Amino acid sequence: MSDYYDAFEMSPVPTPGPDAVPPEPFHGIYGMPAFVTIPTKDLAASVDFWTRGLGFFELFGIPGRLVHLRRWAFQDVLLVQGAGVPEQAPAMSFSFSGVLSQVDSLAEACRALRPDSVDGPRDTPWNTRDVEVITPENARIVFTAAKPFDPASQEARNLEAIGITPPGARRDDNEAHA
Repeated sequence: MSDYYDAFEMSPVPTPGPDAVPPEPFHGIYGMPAFVTIPTKDLAASVDFWTRGLGFFELFGIPGRLVHLRRWAFQDVLLVQGAGVPEQAPAMSFSFSGVLSQVDSLAEACRALRPDSVDGPRDTPWNTRDVEVITPENARIVFTAAKPFDPASQEARNLEAIGITPPGARRDDNEAHA
């Protein structure tokens, strides 16, 4: 018996594929398992960029103090009014999942708001398409979308080289990663 179990039923991220449909923005209240807090000098400008560029919505706010933004379930950001905003983006990033059909339009929306804020989209060796965005607060945000898995692809060979195989491909079925 293994401690591994398929927990995709608790994730809002759909199975990768050309027909993958993003879930609706999630307006419910839950105990947040994780969230990012980002200080901003200009709360209104930050909210505008995150909503029009990155596709978040305002769940609630405390005027002049903070705004709780959300996209999908478990994609929460707290923008807080503060003076401690870095002059440039740190090397560290925070990533949000999306679907392939969203990557190009997100990059275009962010470029329209801040022309020099976007790097990508680009494909990765681990089978995703990513776009990196530097927000008005100088946060480094990566939107990543899984590409459909092609067992004959270089990406599949890259993953297999580190011991990750698709379910059912080998007898151990990824037990080493459970």
